[in-house]
Amino acid sequence: MKKSLAILSLVCAAAMAHAQAQNPSAEELNRRTIGRRAVEAVIWGMPAVNTELMHQAMLKLGGKSNQIVYWSGLLDWKNQTLTPNPDVIYFMAFFDTKAGPVVIEIPPAGDGVINGSIMDPWQAALEDVGPAGVDKGRGGKYLITPPDYQGAVPDGAIVLPSANFLGYALLRSILKSGSDADVKTAVAYGQRIKLYPLSQAANAPETVFIDAMGKLYDSTIPYDVSFFQSLDRFVQQEPWLVRDKAMIDQLRSIGIEKGKPFNLDEPTKETLNAAAREAHAWLELKYQTMFQPYYEGRHWVFPIAPDVIKGLQSQFADPDSYPVEGRGVTYTMAFFSTKRSGVGQFYLMTLQDKDGQNLAGANTYRLTVPANAPVRQYWSATVYDRETHALVREMQRAGRSSQSQGLQANADGSVDIWFGPKAPAGKDDNWVPTSPTRPFEVLFRFYGPDKPVFDKSWALPDIEKVAAP
Repeated sequence: MKKSLAILSLVCAAAMAHAQAQNPSAEELNRRTIGRRAVEAVIWGMPAVNTELMHQAMLKLGGKSNQIVYWSGLLDWKNQTLTPNPDVIYFMAFFDTKAGPVVIEIPPAGDGVINGSIMDPWQAALEDVGPAGVDKGRGGKYLITPPDYQGAVPDGAIVLPSANFLGYALLRSILKSGSDADVKTAVAYGQRIKLYPLSQAANAPETVFIDAMGKLYDSTIPYDVSFFQSLDRFVQQEPWLVRDKAMIDQLRSIGIEKGKPFNLDEPTKETLNAAAREAHAWLELKYQTMFQPYYEGRHWVFPIAPDVIKGLQSQFADPDSYPVEGRGVTYTMAFFSTKRSGVGQFYLMTLQDKDGQNLAGANTYRLTVPANAPVRQYWSATVYDRETHALVREMQRAGRSSQSQGLQANADGSVDIWFGPKAPAGKDDNWVPTSPTRPFEVLFRFYGPDKPVFDKSWALPDIEKVAAP
């Protein structure tokens, strides 16, 4: 009898637990809904938060909108943006058109070259600039206009209508070589860029440049409640685009609503923290699995999905496509898009060695770059922290390029690049240091890529693990 009662008790308890699972409380339903919607908000809002964090980093340096933050030398690890290029001079122009159109003047190519794009805050290119852009290297005045602008347009201006108020231009001043003299020349050339309101064009003020060299500039993505705080700042500043109006109620349910403060109680903060971590795990899974190998049987990938490229280049004009997930993956590890992919630059990323093993900073690896790389400007191989996608902290340098001073070539014209915590004997000039405690990834850049990059008649081999020196 006692045994039967015990069994009955267990059965009843199981039935009650099942009923509770099938009929969760109002509190539990609300928590689950907030969590689900917060995960989707992270994926959808990734490019906007990425931009907003870079803008916040600029403000921390004392900068303001309609000014340019730049680096007066080649980047070191204190630039903690996502997969930045340490072999060019960076100029980042943050503009705000709430008070009216803004002009960005690009100097003509000659004693220097600017390569880059002007983007909206969703990081969709409004236009490319420089020799690979619409001005074709002749230079030009790019006029960014605010939503629904109907005002006058100066003769000769390259007009870039935007559905948003904010945005930024990522402008790279290209080096002729890695020498100190050519670095200084590239900095001086980049400082010929101008940024000013159209309303002051008749007597344009001097452009303000904020030098971030040697200062921590951190815009790595935080996967906690601060992600949503950044997203809220963005929502408060920008108009809702028609394509995104389905997110209005989604965000309101997690506390983000235009015109209202973003105040959270502790349980909601815990839910948002958990949701950010879950979104991070999902985006990392997609990052590892969604891209197809660029070369058959090798591990290099082009790290942007085709539908994302198409969407970014057209402001997602296709009524039957809105690749939010792929876009979210892209902006977990990058902060740039082009209007014309593969014209000014082309990228290949790898997370693995020749044997399909993840790259680990404690190991030593070799990448042999074949001779006659098909580039009109230069190639480079750069190491990034696998978890943050930023430059590895505290490292003396992040990569090697065809312009690196002292780079040694092999007898056949190929170049061996070494990655590891210690340089092989006699290979210091070809060595990229890694942290023995950090996994890493490698991005290979082709600047001014030629046809053999795309028809794959010139192919980049996998990175090989070798014995430690």
